Amino acid sequence: MKVHGDYYRDGYAHLEGLVPRPVAHEFLAQVKASLEESKVPLRGFMREGMMLKRPALEIYAYQHKPMLAFLWGLTPSMCELTQRELLPTYAYFRIYREGDVCWVHSDRFACEHSLSLTLAYSDSKPWPFEIGRDKLAQVRPVETTFQEDAFSAVEMEPGDAVLYQGVTYRHGRVQPNPNRWSAHLFMHWVDGKGPYREHAFDGKANREIVDFDLT
Repeated sequence: MKVHGDYYRDGYAHLEGLVPRPVAHEFLAQVKASLEESKVPLRGFMREGMMLKRPALEIYAYQHKPMLAFLWGLTPSMCELTQRELLPTYAYFRIYREGDVCWVHSDRFACEHSLSLTLAYSDSKPWPFEIGRDKLAQVRPVETTFQEDAFSAVEMEPGDAVLYQGVTYRHGRVQPNPNRWSAHLFMHWVDGKGPYREHAFDGKANREIVDFDLT
């Protein structure tokens, strides 16, 4: 993996080759198999969102547990990259269609440290992830462009990711998707000692003592 950029200076870093391409491919294949086994038409997984131009196919980790393997498994690496004692919050998978955009927005507190991982493009055309260059002073509404704000665009190949501060930097994909479809995995963490720590495990951490009676 190669790290491009300064995470705390720029609000993001480009992680080239975070995941080997064969791993990204196999994960995507398993998601597709899981969808087919569910017997639910793909339109049944389409979700609307304030930042989406139109509904996109979305699956959350509680629906497909292997996502947690990525989220929890990558936590030590994300701790090293951020120099924070991170705890995972949630993860989801999304497929965008040709012409789709993701409007400019900032995220909820559970997304203090976020990762956008590109899994595949149907037509091998990189679709840039865009992020503002200035830290937010206050929450702003979802907008269709960055307006007059400066922003950076990061092109990713399958297996590449962008680690970014989702709460304090606006981001999106305002250029239309040039592929017939593209597949992405989004993962989120909070600082276990920070102001948003109650969002760890998406606010559903098990507080009970774990015990096994093997007699």
